Amino acid sequence: MATAILFPGQGSQYVGMGSGAFNMNADARALFDEADDILGFRLSNLILNGPLDELTDTVNQQPALFLVGLANWYHLRQENEIRPAFIAGHSLGELTALTAAGSLTFADGLRLVRRRGELMQEAGELAPGAMAAILALDKEQVLAVCHAAENETGHIVRLANDNCPGQIVISGHETALQRAMELAEEAGARRVVRLPITIAAHSPLMAPAATEFARAVAETSLQSPLVPVIGNVSARPLYDVAAIRSELGAQLTSPVAWTSSMRYLIGQGTDVFVEAGPGEVLLGLLKRIDRQPQRIAFDKGPAQG
Repeated sequence: MATAILFPGQGSQYVGMGSGAFNMNADARALFDEADDILGFRLSNLILNGPLDELTDTVNQQPALFLVGLANWYHLRQENEIRPAFIAGHSLGELTALTAAGSLTFADGLRLVRRRGELMQEAGELAPGAMAAILALDKEQVLAVCHAAENETGHIVRLANDNCPGQIVISGHETALQRAMELAEEAGARRVVRLPITIAAHSPLMAPAATEFARAVAETSLQSPLVPVIGNVSARPLYDVAAIRSELGAQLTSPVAWTSSMRYLIGQGTDVFVEAGPGEVLLGLLKRIDRQPQRIAFDKGPAQG
């Protein structure tokens, strides 16, 4: 069997995430301590104890998800001796994937992720935007809706995440996004949901952040991955440093080609997908893409009850 490890992006966080790995694995616990030392504040306490509103702040949320994903991966790798054929991460999760694959040290990866969050937040303040999920329209219909909304308003709105058939996220200027949401409903979308985010991720409004982030990436030491990592932009493996730098330079302003990424992995014979958490959002998307592969969640999320 061929296994792929998946790392989620923003939105999967919850207070207490990663506590399983923290409590059961000394190496995972050491990562929490190292992150606190690198960042100069108790990120570990924020992750384990909250409050949720502070954890959800972009500049904290991104390093928190990065840390927990890697802590979970350390525990998984040691306890289950998993040897993945591929690793992939959604948006922010791509940095987690690259670190898990050995392209980045934990310290360098954490600093990049923290910088990414800061830059995205700053770009959102300079050019406020928003995002929305559109359900039950295909990619071509959503592209047409965005094009029409841009023509009508003179502002940017673009396809941001092609998550799975029937679930696409759009991103852009408030005015254009609002019009695109209306047009999507008129086109027959089953549901249009504004996301609780005030930045237009994966759109041209992130250009200032992308420029500065590419500079930060250029100043960071990178290695070729020990395991192929699937790029969000290309939906193909990133085999060398040049490909990684190009991918990270384009990622903030380009759509996340998640459907194509998962179909590529399935086409390569991947039949087991493990979400290293937190949560199981990516496994839910995979189920909509193809029901055949085995889906395993390590950190399913907060207990219900």
